[in-house]
Amino acid sequence: QVQLVESGGGLVQAGGSLRLSCAASIRTFSAYAMGWFRQAPGKEREFVAAISWSGGSTYYVDSVKGRFTISRDNAKNTVYLQMTSLKPEDTAVYYCAAGSYGFGPNNYDYWGQGTQVTVSS
Repeated sequence: QVQLVESGGGLVQAGGSLRLSCAASIRTFSAYAMGWFRQAPGKEREFVAAISWSGGSTYYVDSVKGRFTISRDNAKNTVYLQMTSLKPEDTAVYYCAAGSYGFGPNNYDYWGQGTQVTVSS
């Protein structure tokens, strides 16, 4: 059974930083691309960032480029999202997902339960 468990969310002031982690119980973790999505209240789920199985390719939504960094440690079955210069509009539940490299939700087969990130102004 595949499980993805996010952690690291919380309340932070605008301009602050957080690092999200997603621990995956997947035997072949290194075979999967990983992605981060977010969903704000009343809005659709939005792509944030993706990383290829090797970590050699990354892709970001324009609104987070230069502020967020996705990375992975295949030895630890973990993917990270380092978030800096946070803005109130980054407030959302953040989800990690495992699947094929891309920015569409349909690329991903497995999803975590999400972790709340709240940025105060």
